[in-house]
Amino acid sequence: MADHGTAAAQPRPTLSTADAVAMIVGIVIGAGIFKAPSIVAGNVGSETMFFLLWLAGGAISLVGALCYAELGSAYPNAGGEYYFLNRAYGRAVAFLFAWTRMTVVQTGAIAGIAFVFGDYASVLLPLGQGGSAIHAGLLVIVLTALNVAGTRQSKWVQNLLTTALALGILLVVVAGLLIAPGAPERVATQAAGTPMFSGLAMILILLTYGGWNEAAYLTAEVRDARRNIVRALLIGIVIITVLYLLLNYAYLNALGLAGMRESKVVAADLMKVTLGESGAVVLSFLVMAAATSTVNATVFTGARTNYAVGRDFAVFRYLGRWDERAASPVNALLVQGIISLVLVALASFTPDGFQTMAAYTAPAFWLFFLLIGVSLFILRRQTPVNNDAFRVPLYPLTPVLFCATSAYMLHASFDYAASFDPGSAGALLGIGVLLAGVPVLFAARPNTGR
Repeated sequence: MADHGTAAAQPRPTLSTADAVAMIVGIVIGAGIFKAPSIVAGNVGSETMFFLLWLAGGAISLVGALCYAELGSAYPNAGGEYYFLNRAYGRAVAFLFAWTRMTVVQTGAIAGIAFVFGDYASVLLPLGQGGSAIHAGLLVIVLTALNVAGTRQSKWVQNLLTTALALGILLVVVAGLLIAPGAPERVATQAAGTPMFSGLAMILILLTYGGWNEAAYLTAEVRDARRNIVRALLIGIVIITVLYLLLNYAYLNALGLAGMRESKVVAADLMKVTLGESGAVVLSFLVMAAATSTVNATVFTGARTNYAVGRDFAVFRYLGRWDERAASPVNALLVQGIISLVLVALASFTPDGFQTMAAYTAPAFWLFFLLIGVSLFILRRQTPVNNDAFRVPLYPLTPVLFCATSAYMLHASFDYAASFDPGSAGALLGIGVLLAGVPVLFAARPNTGR
């Protein structure tokens, strides 16, 4: 096959605002919204606090999105966060971020969500012991191949999946609202002596909202990035928040807060109440669609960092080739797919692949999220690439709030991992892989042939 990739080729602005919104919504709305609410319900004192925390999660995501909107419109680049860190702190920090994203954060997220797909696919099509890992691996292979085939094919599949997912969630919402409001026991007030909420509740909510930052990797491929990346972020966050609030209201209406606390599969229980056992099958397909949507969008954006670091460092020169025919970084996609498959294989030996990968990614993710928040203050002092860039409102309060939230989540992820024995091994492995990038950094040479 002819090699259509060259170091000179560049990403082109081919994505519309709707395409970018579909990517953002598709990444964020994954399997978490079908798992986290019951755990959150067990860590709050009342229905009112339950709703307020989910609303706060959307507000915090909006604050972060505003910060990213300024960074993305001022410095549009396919490298996204890697490019921001490079300009703010230099090549060393940017390289460690790219290394961590390539080996821990992005690939760990791909593997983790692929396991959610595998768990539900195994119910519909059992493949025996290890079936979940087999389904997960096949999903990674298929979606990597789809993105290698081309950006156009990937974005159309993403748009279709996101639309189907939104309609599916609305179906669950409608099903939940058909239950008589007085059926479950309501928990209107906070019980005496019960704390309003625990830190774990906010951790899980923000994890469920996580992923909107991937819009940073679309800035070089979105038409009129100055306006459209801001619109995509804001529209995407609003859509996500509204869907989450509606879905959680449906859970409460069908099961009540007490019923949610006792449920391990809150969405499945809701569907069983409304549609019987056939509801579980419907839900399985819905969760599989959610997982597929998230993995596809994560594969798409993840390879852009690998492409950017390949452009800057000779040791990864192979990754910095843009395929004009496919309009994608094919080599970066292939390497990302291989690493994701290795992580799927490793996590298959643990009791819960998704949980292991969540612990594997969390500390590194929030460490660099904090650094990116701080970079906004640094880059404000530089001349932007785009002089007509969006400016975050209420500066510096908005980025300060974003940095404070990231710092809290960084502390909470370390603290939670340390107190949870099954997941602590995954967290320690992730930190170890991050540190392994330090000697690679010293061995790497800047790519002078650009």
